[in-house]
Amino acid sequence: MIDPAAFYAALSQSGVSFFAGVPDSLLKHFCAFVSDHCSETSHVICANEGNAVAMGVGSYLATGKVPLIYMQNSGLGNAINPLLSLADKEVYAIPMILLIGWRGEPGIKDEPQHLKQGRVQLALLEAMEIPYKIIAADSTDYAEIVRDMVEEAKQSCMPVALVVRKGTFADYKTKASPETSYNMSREEALQVILETDSSDCIVSTTGKTSRELYELRKKRGSDKHDFLTVGSMGHSSSIAAAIALTRPEIRVMCIDGDGALIMHMGAMAVIGKLGLENFVHLVINNFCHESVGGQATAAEALDMEHLAKAAGYKHYYSVAQIGQLRDAMLEIKDLSGPILVEVRVKKGSRADLGRPQSSPQENKEAFMHQIR
Repeated sequence: MIDPAAFYAALSQSGVSFFAGVPDSLLKHFCAFVSDHCSETSHVICANEGNAVAMGVGSYLATGKVPLIYMQNSGLGNAINPLLSLADKEVYAIPMILLIGWRGEPGIKDEPQHLKQGRVQLALLEAMEIPYKIIAADSTDYAEIVRDMVEEAKQSCMPVALVVRKGTFADYKTKASPETSYNMSREEALQVILETDSSDCIVSTTGKTSRELYELRKKRGSDKHDFLTVGSMGHSSSIAAAIALTRPEIRVMCIDGDGALIMHMGAMAVIGKLGLENFVHLVINNFCHESVGGQATAAEALDMEHLAKAAGYKHYYSVAQIGQLRDAMLEIKDLSGPILVEVRVKKGSRADLGRPQSSPQENKEAFMHQIR
């Protein structure tokens, strides 16, 4: 495996000194090293991958140095617009290195939402005319590859990519992991939500939230089906909002996360503008990207109450204890939305947390049959 410190050194020796991106499980050990060894002015954990590319552009304009933008390949879609309409050599010609975690690589077992993305990954880069190299655990020439790709980015004045296979980076334990003082776990919060929920349907965000929700439903022996958004981070609230808009006779709840909310925060403005009386937006906030390494989100600096009110939500609740959550869930039953409930929880999940046994298509059909 490649030592994150050695890989970082290879980048530094090639003149790369600015890092921005969205955490990825395949890159988490490298990202952790970057977090520990970069200042706040040289490393930014961004809202989404397009945001990261734009930050890279700004850094290059200010310094003339090639930045590195990291992401999971599922986030490449968020980055396509600024890559092609801003950084491309036919527009502003901005050199940068894209470090892309290759989830769903053909022949490697992965979750359903990653398989198509992984299969078309290289073809997508080729269609975008972005040169790339693949690095893996046995890439002993990685330092040379880094040097060559940085030089190609400079000479061609364009983005180039390093596609990272699973298991490439050796373990690195971060010295600074965001912690909170809250006692309630996300799973405990979800249990209270299910016990007190008065909605007709739930749309849940990607990652461990949907996995825990699925297992809790099974444990309770419930025959209710939730829409588990296994991919498309940040879009659960829009899915839920459209259901609420087209089916005003049913009450819809979106169970979101802080990282997902921030990734596509503009959806809140649309929800507020629509004035969805049958919509509840419940944000489970652990202040980190837990599923992909535990890196901090921008939630610590975000005032969700003022955000919700500015966006046009009618009611806002902030809870951090089981009793507070139970009281809030009971109170909102008689209120018109849109409503935002921020649930502050500690980081962490069960080691034996499973994954949904039903396929995304089966989940979709069961959900649609239930609400129709």
